[in-house]
Amino acid sequence: MAVTLDRLAELPVTELKGVGPERAQALVDAFEIKTVLDLVTYYPRRHLDLSTMKTIRDARPDDQVWVFGRVVSTNVVRGYGKVKPRFEATIADDSGQMKVTFFNQTWRAKQFPQGTEALFFGKVKTFRGSKSMSPQEVDLLGEPEVGIRPIYRQSDKSRIYSKDLRAWIASALNRADEFIDPVPADVLDRFDFVDRTAAFNGYHRPQTWPEITEARRRLVFDELLRLQLALVLRKRTLERRSAGIAHQIGGELVRRFHGQLPYSLTNAQNRVIGEIERDLASVHPMHRLLQGDVGSGKTVVAVSALLVAVEGGMQGALMAPTEVLAEQHALSVRALLEGFTRSAENNLFSERPLQVDLLTGRTPAAERRRIDARLQQGETDILIGTHALIEEGIAFKSLGAVVVDEQHKFGVEQRAALREKGAGDLVPDVLVMTATPIPRTAAMTVYGDLDVSTLDEIPPGREPITTIWEKVEPGELTLGELTVWAHVREEVAAGRQAYVVCPLIEESEKLDARSAEATYEELSVGELAGLRLALLHGRLTSAEKEKVMTQFRAGAIDVLVSTTVIEVGVDVPNATVMVVLDADRFGMAQLHQLRGRVGRGAGLKSWCYLVGAGASEGGEERLSAMVRTQDGFELAEVDLDIRGEGTIMGERQKGRNDLKLASLRRDREWVSKAREVAFELVDADPTLADHPDLLNEIEAFLDDDEREFLFKG
Repeated sequence: MAVTLDRLAELPVTELKGVGPERAQALVDAFEIKTVLDLVTYYPRRHLDLSTMKTIRDARPDDQVWVFGRVVSTNVVRGYGKVKPRFEATIADDSGQMKVTFFNQTWRAKQFPQGTEALFFGKVKTFRGSKSMSPQEVDLLGEPEVGIRPIYRQSDKSRIYSKDLRAWIASALNRADEFIDPVPADVLDRFDFVDRTAAFNGYHRPQTWPEITEARRRLVFDELLRLQLALVLRKRTLERRSAGIAHQIGGELVRRFHGQLPYSLTNAQNRVIGEIERDLASVHPMHRLLQGDVGSGKTVVAVSALLVAVEGGMQGALMAPTEVLAEQHALSVRALLEGFTRSAENNLFSERPLQVDLLTGRTPAAERRRIDARLQQGETDILIGTHALIEEGIAFKSLGAVVVDEQHKFGVEQRAALREKGAGDLVPDVLVMTATPIPRTAAMTVYGDLDVSTLDEIPPGREPITTIWEKVEPGELTLGELTVWAHVREEVAAGRQAYVVCPLIEESEKLDARSAEATYEELSVGELAGLRLALLHGRLTSAEKEKVMTQFRAGAIDVLVSTTVIEVGVDVPNATVMVVLDADRFGMAQLHQLRGRVGRGAGLKSWCYLVGAGASEGGEERLSAMVRTQDGFELAEVDLDIRGEGTIMGERQKGRNDLKLASLRRDREWVSKAREVAFELVDADPTLADHPDLLNEIEAFLDDDEREFLFKG
């Protein structure tokens, strides 16, 4: 019987032979598999060629191998003191014997009674002439037939093993018999894809290795195409349903703003401002992502967009995730627009200063009431703030443009709440910004319903930052042994300032890492005694944080000891040294942002010291890359290769189906090709009415909110 994937999404796994209620619940608990569709899209983690499997005799020391063996004896060793409990079994094949040991898994005694046959995977060791292994993976089965066997991720806790999954998936594929293929034939021909039936069978029960390769190509494309179609459908639906504001561009206010800057705009800034202004002039609301490296000039671009709205008699809003960043933006924007005026309401012959207001959680009640009144009367031209901007009771007279900074810190609902504060049915133009460059494939996958602009050029006059990895031995970091403090003293003596950043606020028994509080106390009486030090972290009150930052900006503090609360947006041109302690405990994006807090003063040489052992997972690769390059986009690609896409997809916008087989690293080219095909299909058939099977399939992979928006709105 020919079936579609959306039909399989309606069938519970209990429809399959051998899957009763208890096994069905175990599948949910272990792998979130509820339906037959979940099961057939649960792909093997690897494929094992049993014809090349090693016998026990042929397995060499240090080989990572699969061996097949029959359990001939067992032993449970109870733990005592520092000795871990363990289960030991001797396995045998026709060529010899080997001991396999499972530490802290004495329950394996029930799994491997004498006579049990299984595949064991791990590194072969020898002790007193005998071979042994501590298996990383086991696969229970009868006598293995020669061929290629899919190996699935198993659950010892739920007692679900690769052999169970193989049997259930085979049952599903047998009952499905044939899959209806919703991808247009010309697309299949263009990329020389196998049909969907061949793809599922070729990956779950292959006969040859080339069959696996061709099956994976097709299944990866299907995943990426579904994802891109959902994103493109959302983008086009927003454009079709929303009434935007056709702003007038090229006005005097923006020209004057650019003309009074003490520097020329970069080619990248001019290009991106042009892209944004084309959106602003359109009747469709702008939904654009601006990503730019540290120091690339995003603030000037954002202000240019907001001034277009202001010049047309409307208001602009800029929302930041923290009070520190919102206050920094308010300082920067007010300085950029000092002396600017606009026509006073109801008076053609008088002007008033352009009004920039700041609203955060620490804004006093009286000032909050004044701001609210100015907003409703149209006297506030640009409102800068935190989540406070979207609180109930905050009402704009005529909101025309919205900028959301460090947008990944906000949820979809928060951005939508700010967008909905527009006047009447008109939807404000929205520009979301990030100073954390992400790889192109990730941008197309995570933010694919947005147009993307990139600032890939640093303004002239910025000195390169010298990055030094000061290696320490793994274990507790001793401040007195570091050479960096002499350099910090030299820079302070020359009238400069420095940051010292720690991963923790206070000491932790569980984590062996420096805390900001302990570091501040130790440096104050030790290596930096006599200098003016201050402490900044997230547990300080808003007033305390603002006091510290005001003093640091004013030069009244020499060294700021902090957590990553200063990671983004803090702009103190006089700061020339950044010291990051336990640097290998930070992600690459954090390290790049922290480094970007220095090197902001024209003509001032700056340094970033990364102090760490590089012992954490990926730590050495991250720190080496930081020393090698300052290019945030290059670092983003390196980070993707080190971390994988899991963390990046974890920050994805709501309503995106997970990638089960496709990889943003391995499948970069297919992300682009799937996006091209998605635009071709949607632009030729906006509701996919001519592709009902494809439409139903996309719907089956979406969450409830996204399904409601795309298909029932």
